[in-house]
Amino acid sequence: MTYCVAIQVNDGLVFASDTRTSAGVDDIRTYSKMHVFEFPGERSLVLLSAGNLATTHAILAQMRRDLDNPEAPVSLRSARGMYDVAEYVGGVSTRAQKDTSVQGQYGGVDLRVTLILGGQISGEPPSLYLIYPEGNCIWCSPETPYLQLGESKYGKPILDRIIRPEVSLEDAARCALVSLDSTIKSNLSVGPPLDLAILCRDAFSLARKVRLEPDTGYYAQLREAWGRKIADALRSLPKFDWETSSR
Repeated sequence: MTYCVAIQVNDGLVFASDTRTSAGVDDIRTYSKMHVFEFPGERSLVLLSAGNLATTHAILAQMRRDLDNPEAPVSLRSARGMYDVAEYVGGVSTRAQKDTSVQGQYGGVDLRVTLILGGQISGEPPSLYLIYPEGNCIWCSPETPYLQLGESKYGKPILDRIIRPEVSLEDAARCALVSLDSTIKSNLSVGPPLDLAILCRDAFSLARKVRLEPDTGYYAQLREAWGRKIADALRSLPKFDWETSSR
């Protein structure tokens, strides 16, 4: 019941996520899946989460405890580089999953969590990491400059067609929103409101962080324009031979 996407372009990073955590006919709940940790002038980190909500809470709580504990061996602030942060988050995640589970008590309940970590630390370029439930991670590549969590298939085509390193942050943000809207159209388990964040390269602080409801002016305009222009594009495609010859 999640769709999150993070995009890496030359000018920085874009993050977007839905907020739906359940999707019954009469039981729709929301919870933010975007978590921001900023240390002005030094580093800015964004975490997108998908999976068990209790495990996610445990991960966030432990990371905040480590930030408040000067004796903690490593934290989001003290890890030297983005890869070190990803390894630290992966370790916290695996321990939280183990601690949250009780043998035999929650049979059939999936307690795993998958995460996207993105941000920039002074002295390094911006980067994105996908952190698996097992704690290992992979990083975003120039060939595929985005990462997804959850219901990824519906919103993938526009990312594959449009996202390149030279794309502007604003165009990348529009692609992220269209990717989310396409997923919402096709899957009831993904829904608004949507969270969107933009991190400019070398800024170490989010340039924008907004929540978009279905009736938010810009989001409503984007949805209407995208649907209309898809229909226009379909009508402008080359005609079959029998269509042109019959005229």
